[in-house]
Amino acid sequence: MHKKTERQAFNALIDLRIHGFIGVLSQLDSAARDALGVAAHMLVDCLSSGGTVFVCGNGGSAADAQHISGELAGRFLRDRRALRCIALSVDSSVLTAVGNDYGFDQIFSRQVGAYVRPGDVLWCLSTSGNSPNLLEAARKAKSIGAAVLGFTGRGGGKLGPLCDVCFSVPAERSYDIQQVQQLAYHVLCEFVEKECCE
Repeated sequence: MHKKTERQAFNALIDLRIHGFIGVLSQLDSAARDALGVAAHMLVDCLSSGGTVFVCGNGGSAADAQHISGELAGRFLRDRRALRCIALSVDSSVLTAVGNDYGFDQIFSRQVGAYVRPGDVLWCLSTSGNSPNLLEAARKAKSIGAAVLGFTGRGGGKLGPLCDVCFSVPAERSYDIQQVQQLAYHVLCEFVEKECCE
């Protein structure tokens, strides 16, 4: 392919994806924005009272869980005190032991049972809302008395009804959902950092 044609093809692709992203953002209605507002205050209440936010997801969502933990336990926009946030996807020994002994569906719920306490928040990230290991983790967290925050797409899936708050991106493709979730969790991190660390 000629270099000019290649460049035109790439420009057409990036324009398509940018306009697609803007299109998904434009579909975020007042209910989705309200859900983010409730989620923001849920996180602030948890962290201000000495609680811990536990974040989990699979694949790209596991990477996002670790990203969130880094923003809160480390720093986001400014230096301030560390905030208690742990990603449940990072301990390979626990993940493989639980996966081997109990099954992949239990890799997060077993950790929830070990670490999560009443007043904590379990933050589940999923594009489908139907991952069995997230459903098990949400059920376990609810039984303990922790709050459950869901970030999903496609209407919330089976995870939606298990959540105290569910932010559902109005999209079908995983990358559209994840890009909007990334914007949303950065907004939450900014709000939490400001409210918890003044």
